[in-house]
Amino acid sequence: MLKGVIIAYVVVALCYFPVAIVGYWVFGNNVDDNILITLNRPNWLIAMANMMVVIHVIGSYQIYAMPVFNMIETMLVKKLQFTPELTLRLIARSVYQFLPHFAAFTMFVGMTFPFFGALLGFFGGFALAPTTFFLPCIMWLAIYKPRRFSLSWITNWICIILGVLLVVLSPIGGLRHIIIMARTYEFYS
Repeated sequence: MLKGVIIAYVVVALCYFPVAIVGYWVFGNNVDDNILITLNRPNWLIAMANMMVVIHVIGSYQIYAMPVFNMIETMLVKKLQFTPELTLRLIARSVYQFLPHFAAFTMFVGMTFPFFGALLGFFGGFALAPTTFFLPCIMWLAIYKPRRFSLSWITNWICIILGVLLVVLSPIGGLRHIIIMARTYEFYS
């Protein structure tokens, strides 16, 4: 599992960091939350990049929806006495995925508020940063109890400190961006 996580993070870093570095190098502070909005040409590259984002979001949704799928199936089996089989799993997951109100609500929020990226930064600092950056390190330190000041102990504590800073600074930055954009905000502009 550790090898898979390391490979996943390396692949993600190889995909995101060049885009972030080149985007900032080319556009500076004028880059939008979504770098694809900043681009003007070539049209084929923008269309292909947007398709890759759609594929990425569909795959990510499947991973993050797994706990919800599990909760729904557990409730159906324990409370409503359904038999746990492939048919139940297929129907329960399909019904949940195709309920239009989840996607419609997200689309409504994204269209209504032009500072959707700042909202993501604000809420991501509370939810994503702890579970990604420092809680796994705290759990690892508690479980394996490495020797003090060893390389793994120092590395985990650096990740914990940086993760806590991210949890504090990301919502502040997102809120600042929301406040700045709200001054000139008009619905559906």
